Amino acid sequence: MLADRRHQLILRALRADGPLSVVALAEKVGASQATIRRDLVQLEDEGLLKRVYGGAAPVMGEDDPFADVAGVRVEAKDALAVWCADLVRDGETVLLDIGTTAHRVARHLHGRSLTVITSNLAVYEELQDDKDVQLILLGGVVRRDYRSLVGFLTEDNLRQVHADRLFLGTSGVRPDGQVLDTTAVEVPVKRAMIAASAQVVLLADAGKFPGTGMARVCGPEELDVVVTNAPVDEKTGSRLREAGVEVVEV
Repeated sequence: MLADRRHQLILRALRADGPLSVVALAEKVGASQATIRRDLVQLEDEGLLKRVYGGAAPVMGEDDPFADVAGVRVEAKDALAVWCADLVRDGETVLLDIGTTAHRVARHLHGRSLTVITSNLAVYEELQDDKDVQLILLGGVVRRDYRSLVGFLTEDNLRQVHADRLFLGTSGVRPDGQVLDTTAVEVPVKRAMIAASAQVVLLADAGKFPGTGMARVCGPEELDVVVTNAPVDEKTGSRLREAGVEVVEV
């Protein structure tokens, strides 16, 4: 079994059952205990779980509910959203991440001949009555306060689709270009979105440099464009450009 698949099964088991021993995880995944121990070290380094004596436990997120974040840095988010909407061409398939900035992008897509795929319930509600937009809502477990769908169903759905562009949110970008999130349960969905997209556009207002987050989503080499509303600090900007990322200030 490939390592990525084992990691998915480990995280899925922890989300469903809570803390588990190495023995239990080995039985669930069908791998040796030595392999599971190595996997747990890697997943802890990525912030996706916490190792405990004899096994591992899921990491509980500390992000803020959607309604609390929606009113923060509104003008900056709108500026990013307008630029992103202008990037989209009619006939494209667009993947919109969870979060308030992606929701604002959706507001500027009304009346466009597009396919929009999302796990963002706010995006769904924004576009559900727009007959020009073909709207695809991914399945999954509903996180009501965060207006999102997550879990293995969401990840499985994403393996069945392909998007021309992904508009990806973040809680923080490290000086080395690593993209972070505050909640481990969202990370596998974001990674699946990246894998399903031809172009990855990261939406990161000034508050996201360095922002917050303990779980790694991806490195700079997996991004194509970073859109922000303020000059990126020199170290971060240099690292992004070294990785071939276009940095756009709007």
